[in-house]
Amino acid sequence: MANLSDLLNSDLGKQIASSIGKQTGVSQKETSSVLASALPAMLDGLHKNASQGGADSIMKAFSKHDGSILNNVTDFLGGGKSVANDGKDILGHIFGNQLGAVTKGISKKSGVPASKTSSILEMAAPVLMGYLGKQTKTSGVSGGGLAGMLGGLLGGSGGGILSSLLDQNGDGKLDISDIASVISGNNKKSNGGILGGLLGGILGKK
Repeated sequence: MANLSDLLNSDLGKQIASSIGKQTGVSQKETSSVLASALPAMLDGLHKNASQGGADSIMKAFSKHDGSILNNVTDFLGGGKSVANDGKDILGHIFGNQLGAVTKGISKKSGVPASKTSSILEMAAPVLMGYLGKQTKTSGVSGGGLAGMLGGLLGGSGGGILSSLLDQNGDGKLDISDIASVISGNNKKSNGGILGGLLGGILGKK
């Protein structure tokens, strides 16, 4: 099975980057830079959810994203607010209350302003769900095999990308200074406390 890097480097991937760039006012090169981190991060979040018992709920979400949007990505992405709202819901389920921290990490890595990065993430999320929904359908994957499929799609681009994006001080590990930075960036504590909020975001729980 092809991995996520194949999508990013394909003609479809370039079309997605171009279309999202036009909608968000960002160059295709900058959009591609954001997507290079954003899509693996989303996939990593879904993989963690599936591995932690959330496979059935993810499969239900995939049933609503059957891949038909890939038939005409440009028209779909021209949907404006409806696309962005769908994207916000998807991102909220994947990253929970750490969405802001993930967005900040991707912005820092790509050099694209956080506000633009956020818009790109919102438009990319439904497209990724459509892509994954199509993959599960064509491959005949059920809930029990979802984690394995998502892990295979991650290929060499996964392996802790969420942790790296949440590593605010860039020292290669998550520690108390990273957690404090995440909380101050969100200007609030989660219901489960600082550590609970961090783990909840990684596991995609609110």
